[in-house]
Amino acid sequence: MTEGEIKPVFAWPVRVYWEDTDAGGVVYHSNYLRFLERARSEWLREAGIGQHQLQHEAGIVFVVHRMDLKFRRPARLDDLLTATVRTLEVRSVRFSVAQQLLREPDRELLVEAEVHVACLDAASFRPRPIPEPLLLEIASR
Repeated sequence: MTEGEIKPVFAWPVRVYWEDTDAGGVVYHSNYLRFLERARSEWLREAGIGQHQLQHEAGIVFVVHRMDLKFRRPARLDDLLTATVRTLEVRSVRFSVAQQLLREPDRELLVEAEVHVACLDAASFRPRPIPEPLLLEIASR
């Protein structure tokens, strides 16, 4: 990647269903977190990083340490959304990503998030360094 080049963005489609909305057909605020979580999980899965596998084979789990959200517009029943993920920073025991929820087809920005994810030992839930090959894979995304 050359200087000034923007890292590629991972995109995952999300459809809004009745179960995601309140009585007025607007997405309930906590459900935006679910949409973002699914996109991060699929982002890792695309890189060959299964979270179940990490827990049982590598003895680690990823947990959200901090999340900053900015709600710009509401999503509504039957909307087709795109949830994006882009790596911002990678350190030995944590990484952060920028995420967006966009309404299709015009890609209207609905939600922006900065998510900080920590690596923990699966047994003790204490901070633990991300294994080097995994760290390099996350940094390249």
